[in-house]
Amino acid sequence: MNASVRAIILDIEGTTTPIAFVTETLFPYARAHLRPYLDRCQDTCADVLDRLRRERQQESDDTAPAWFDASTPTRMSSAIAYVEWLMDRDRKSPALKELQGRIWEEGYRSGELVGQVFPDVPTALERWNRAGIAAGIFSSGSVLAQQLLFRHSSAGDLTAFLKWHFDTAVGAKGEPQSYTRIASAVGAAPAQMLFVSDIVRELDAADAAGLQTVMTLRPGNIAQPPHTHRVVRSFEEIAVTYVPLQRR
Repeated sequence: MNASVRAIILDIEGTTTPIAFVTETLFPYARAHLRPYLDRCQDTCADVLDRLRRERQQESDDTAPAWFDASTPTRMSSAIAYVEWLMDRDRKSPALKELQGRIWEEGYRSGELVGQVFPDVPTALERWNRAGIAAGIFSSGSVLAQQLLFRHSSAGDLTAFLKWHFDTAVGAKGEPQSYTRIASAVGAAPAQMLFVSDIVRELDAADAAGLQTVMTLRPGNIAQPPHTHRVVRSFEEIAVTYVPLQRR
């Protein structure tokens, strides 16, 4: 890894945030509040329901529940059944991620949810910011969900330290083209950027796009296959210096 970078892009789950917070707090919260949320927001949720219906129409898995639009109650029942089916499979459905973000927004605002970050994250973000190194997020969770977690984090509002938020609208995290698009949006050459994640597949894709990479080994992370990426257990181990912006 070159020690000079212009921007750092961070994964969330298993990198800035314990996996358990996502799997044991956020996901169950969204499932438990799905039906009451949809009951309350039938008008304002029309857009995400339409997106779910379109995704279901394109679904190739025959085990997916049927979708019926004969009436509002049947449409709601169809949406709930399909969303629960997607959640059971941890599908990276854009419509599902949007809906989860909206449900979590109510939880964060009420104080029921507090975004969890590892203790070294706030200090690292501040350190990079002082050094002139901008930071951003690339997660399969929606931009809204990302912003909520860091705005309502256990360390306070950290959004001032995050310049960019990318979700799967730029592409899948395991595709090199996604990181090329992120570099273009940031306005930096890929070699001037560092991507930090706990998943080898994602790091391999970022490396193929020309980014520098670091793997995080956090408590509770999933074991990964052999790889050549540098491994850290804390952001304190990521020593980088600022380099001036050089557009490609």
